[in-house]
Amino acid sequence: MFKTKNSLVELSARERAKAVLDPGSFREILGPFDRFESPHLMKQGIVPQSDDGIVVARGLIGGESAVVISMEGAFLGGGIGEVAGAKIAGSLEMALRDNQNGVKVRPVVLFDTGGVRLQEANYGLLAISEICAAVVALRSYIPVVGVIPGKIGCFGGMSIAASLFSTLIMTREGRFGLNGPEVIEQEAGIEEFDSRDRQLIWGAIGGMQRFVTGLVDEVVEDDVGEVTKAIQSAFEKGIPKQHRTEYVDRNLLLLQSIEPGQKLDPLSVRALRKEMKEQGEGVTHPSISDADQGNLAGISESRGRVWFHALTGIDHPNSVVPSVWHADTLFGEERIRFISVVPNHTPRFPRAKQGEVGVEEGWAIAKYVRDAIEQDREGERRAIVAIVDVPSQAYGYREELLGIHYACGAAADAYAQARLAGHPVIALLVGNAISGAFLAHGLQANRILALDDEEVKVQAMSKQSATRITRRTGEEFDEAAKLVPAMAYDIRSFASLGAVHDLLQGIQADSPDEKDITTVVDKLKEAIADARRSPRDLRNRLHSKAALDRGRVASIQVRNRLGEQWG
Repeated sequence: MFKTKNSLVELSARERAKAVLDPGSFREILGPFDRFESPHLMKQGIVPQSDDGIVVARGLIGGESAVVISMEGAFLGGGIGEVAGAKIAGSLEMALRDNQNGVKVRPVVLFDTGGVRLQEANYGLLAISEICAAVVALRSYIPVVGVIPGKIGCFGGMSIAASLFSTLIMTREGRFGLNGPEVIEQEAGIEEFDSRDRQLIWGAIGGMQRFVTGLVDEVVEDDVGEVTKAIQSAFEKGIPKQHRTEYVDRNLLLLQSIEPGQKLDPLSVRALRKEMKEQGEGVTHPSISDADQGNLAGISESRGRVWFHALTGIDHPNSVVPSVWHADTLFGEERIRFISVVPNHTPRFPRAKQGEVGVEEGWAIAKYVRDAIEQDREGERRAIVAIVDVPSQAYGYREELLGIHYACGAAADAYAQARLAGHPVIALLVGNAISGAFLAHGLQANRILALDDEEVKVQAMSKQSATRITRRTGEEFDEAAKLVPAMAYDIRSFASLGAVHDLLQGIQADSPDEKDITTVVDKLKEAIADARRSPRDLRNRLHSKAALDRGRVASIQVRNRLGEQWG
């Protein structure tokens, strides 16, 4: 007899959450009647939704206590704003607390999101960084399971968060990548990625391609029964020995095997991934030899390079990847590892020329952070300072095929694990801090310092693309930013949200003198000392005066109410 498919894709977020929980166990917390809707949308003439597009449900999965977080793609593309992000991060933080106390809670996230909600831009960036932090901490106690069924899929900063999960399940209809096809076309042109070519899209980022290349664990039919069976199986298998974002040397070796300009397609990437898996982990990736230093000739001046030299005295360091610099320095008794991404006009992957975080950059950052963790296991943990001047992540077809979201996730994962291991992680913003690049390189820091300079900018997307996607003129976007500071690009607006530990004033950002360098060094040492005295999570961002006064009021309220209703 013909059996009608019980589609998960066609369900609403609330129906999906109920469908994957054991029958009769669904209990929604912070639901529509709590009226926790975004306080930032009505100011822009956008009708909010009473649950802000996120459903959080407690219940049972396989008879065990669980929390299911389900995203409503039909509301603003499943975008993550302040309230939506706080519901996700807060729920994972509550699950972490329970698991740390010996109370097992199974966490499941049902993705349907385009990433950061541009109408709340920097709120989304902060929330996603906190989601990433919670996932990295939680997955050491219990598997963190994600499902990407469609219709939208999983994109933007949330794809970086998803890359950190213990287990990912997709349907063939799902899509999974950092940059959506339309965004790549806008940034790089139709020749790079034709967003109307459905075969091209699913061949690069669809469920089957992601499964065959090892970027998700299982592809299932779009059937509620099949999805719930896969979720239960994931918890029964337990925590993997290594998460995908921890295979650093293996991925660097794979990227090194690709010739510059080599044409890649889905089949060739499948073959590369298969070869990489057969070789296994543990390969030592070489640094550039003296004979290769000519590669550095393509590197141009940038604030990331200026401040790396100012703080380390080194101008041409050896590096796995020419655009990612690192060096260890001693300031008094404080050991510090500095890491900076710099422009390279002769890169092996041309979409990362201007200091963007691309596939090589993300994995190289992860290597340098993990090296410090490994070297310091038996002694005092050195501080790690991310010098941040990153215009964006790289936009390109090859980048999506190779899983740039995993490269960015690997960097975020490494910084988060360093922080949890006791390394003070400090972000020093000297230039641009945009989008997924900032999530990868800077937003997992215990403390964020920033130069108070008009060229220091923080945002979820370039202004050109943000205006196109929100269908606003530049003037309309600027007017909205006056009402919602999280949409603005200037550092003072970002600091008003409460995440910046210190704004450094009176510094010559492009050509620092000895006095400027001394001031920055002193501020870094103060931030490091403060981080050593404080909890290793990111809660300080919600306890700062700016956050409490105005910057993160809704984020705090959501977490408080979640705690009251958690049960």
